[in-house]
Amino acid sequence: MLRRTKIVATLGPASSDQKVLEQMIRAGMDLVRMNFSHGTAQDHVTRAEAVRAAAKACGRTVGILADLQGPKIRVRKFKNDKIVLNNGDTFILDASLEGLGNQERVGLDYKELPNDVSVGTVLLLNDGMLEFHVTGVKGTQVFCKVVRGGVLSNNKGINRKGGGLTAPALTDKDKEDIKTASLIKADYLAVSFPRSGDDMRLARELMHAAGGKSLLMAKIERAEAIPALGDLIDASDAIMVARGDLSVEVGDAAVPGLQKRMITMARAKNRLVITATQMMESMITNPIPTRAEVSDVANAVLDGTDAVMLSAETAVGDYPVETIEAMARICLSAEREDQERPIDHRDAKHKFTRIDQSIAMSALFAASHFRVKAIVALTQSGSTPLWMSRISAGVPIFALTPLRDTLSKVTLFSGVHPIEFHSRSRGHLEEWHQIEETLLGLGLVEEGDMVVMTIGEAAGKAGHTNTMKIMRVGDHHKS
Repeated sequence: MLRRTKIVATLGPASSDQKVLEQMIRAGMDLVRMNFSHGTAQDHVTRAEAVRAAAKACGRTVGILADLQGPKIRVRKFKNDKIVLNNGDTFILDASLEGLGNQERVGLDYKELPNDVSVGTVLLLNDGMLEFHVTGVKGTQVFCKVVRGGVLSNNKGINRKGGGLTAPALTDKDKEDIKTASLIKADYLAVSFPRSGDDMRLARELMHAAGGKSLLMAKIERAEAIPALGDLIDASDAIMVARGDLSVEVGDAAVPGLQKRMITMARAKNRLVITATQMMESMITNPIPTRAEVSDVANAVLDGTDAVMLSAETAVGDYPVETIEAMARICLSAEREDQERPIDHRDAKHKFTRIDQSIAMSALFAASHFRVKAIVALTQSGSTPLWMSRISAGVPIFALTPLRDTLSKVTLFSGVHPIEFHSRSRGHLEEWHQIEETLLGLGLVEEGDMVVMTIGEAAGKAGHTNTMKIMRVGDHHKS
């Protein structure tokens, strides 16, 4: 059974060696996430080359997601690397402190914090482990009472409960990193902490100015992003349900419902979605996942996510390959439980404005009702398989294209499998024979299988898919 849900794995010290990358690809990794919070531009170039070499060695296409760091809203460093704060302690967050912090105060990477808070503001540090209530603001100093204490160490993050920090989504570092992402030809560019569609539109302008062609992904992790969700999705090609910071800002109990809402909205708008953060966190140090993690991954699959993502598990964990194997196993099992009914369609009432979109939907109807073995989409831009992937008919979709960019982009599309295909023919019958040979050679179909094919009369041109055919593998040999 071909897995529909894609697996994104973050690269790091545990997963930079080409042999390990090859093992990760064979275990089921579809895309790599390159975290631009760490490493130099040259590090990213080297890693991208290693990923593509490993993919080639495995005979697979693996996409690349470049993830921008975004604003650093963090405390600075301490004299002894960390302090312990008790409930009821007073503490100062000091934007003007240049030296090392101590038991009384610490400096800030984010100099605007004193302007963004007032008496009564609740600040959550280290992913919500510590809670401070602001008791006063004097110049560059934010005076706090510790309500929930604990260990506070170097460079830990700060969130404002309910949102409201004014830090721009795109920093000077991000603007430089967009150039690096364009240089390595990243397939996806993730923008951290966007507040509105305008942040995404600016990122797109900068990316195009750098000569990049990445699809843009909005990471939904600020409280302000929730009321702006429609605009953010419209301005992006994909979203990431980034449950870490989002959970701290809106409260952990709100996140499961938001996850379902975001996935539904994204799919309805023909956008892609990744579900991320702590999916298999225990596997950083353990060879098997917890039962709760298994349920979490399975539920994201049942919610309709395109992909599930691993962070520290594959970047610094002890079991990067085993984690991917476990995730692939869980996804497949959840997909078996989610065998689709024949499509009545999210709405047969939907009005199509493009011929290629109506062909994509027609192929889904046919595939669902005929119970065909596969859908074969000859594509240039990837648009036809994208539309098909928004509604699963429980049938694998093979995206055949000669374009490397398109092959890499469809690695994130739910249920879509990239196949490099260079047509040697001029007529559709001859082309179908070549497609049959390709699919039979890869062991994806057998003689006698029914297949739905979509194709354009104007071969080689994007947006020209205008034909759907239902074919039986091997039939033309008999005629």
